Amino acid sequence: MPDPTLKQRLTDGEFILAPGIYDMISALIADQMGFKALYVTGYGTVASTLGIPDAGIATYRDMIERIAQMTKLTHTPVIADADTGYGGLLNVRHTVRGYEEAGVSAIQLEDQEFPKKCGHTPNRRVVPMADMVKKIEVAVDSRRSDDFLIIARTDARTSLGLDEAIRRAKAYAAAGADILFVESPESTEEVKAIAEAIDRPLLANMVNGGRTPLLPASALQALGYRIAIYPALGFLAHGHALRHAYQDLLDNGITTDAVPLYPFKDFNSLLGFEDVWAFEKKFAETED
Repeated sequence: MPDPTLKQRLTDGEFILAPGIYDMISALIADQMGFKALYVTGYGTVASTLGIPDAGIATYRDMIERIAQMTKLTHTPVIADADTGYGGLLNVRHTVRGYEEAGVSAIQLEDQEFPKKCGHTPNRRVVPMADMVKKIEVAVDSRRSDDFLIIARTDARTSLGLDEAIRRAKAYAAAGADILFVESPESTEEVKAIAEAIDRPLLANMVNGGRTPLLPASALQALGYRIAIYPALGFLAHGHALRHAYQDLLDNGITTDAVPLYPFKDFNSLLGFEDVWAFEKKFAETED
């Protein structure tokens, strides 16, 4: 029996905890952990592949090639960041169809002006609400299956206030969005107010070091949220671990026991070397 889809899990009332993935190593590790969904973070993917800020520079092609590889080699449903849809309405249609064909379970679209910025950084501006409503309508019309979910994100809280952000979220729900994402509430009270005001599945963005207070999954679920994503957790932990390991090598001229390491044997298994070795044994080349 196949595993339930993301939509089925939400319909069944499950709470979805989704760690951020940003490259194949993070995807493969997270896929083995037992999470109900994985979240492809735009910030982390752009940083790890291009080494530049998440500031609207990356293109649809930059993202879709990496997302398709992640979904190909993982089994957990994937939620993927698609920024503003990478352009106008025709771009949104192309993006939705591309993400769905790549095996994504839910696509996230936001109402920022282009070029967009990370949702926990300053100076973000949003498009008129009517423009984003039209994008959501196009996204809903463009998907081939109702199992492919549309997540509508508003960044209006930071520049226009919480009331406007809630007003926009409700409009995006009316346009057909399956899940609503009010970015960057600035207090626990605001997180609660969003849940009280919106009667639609809600996503909470828990960014370590971001603008929103970190709340336990149990608290978010009690407030009525259905999904919690942790986009920065993986790459912040990765960055810290690398700096620690490299500094240890620089200071000591060798890797010491102060650096915890993923066992090399286990890492070979993670990447599937056993299959390579079995193939080589079965089809070993012999000399004449």
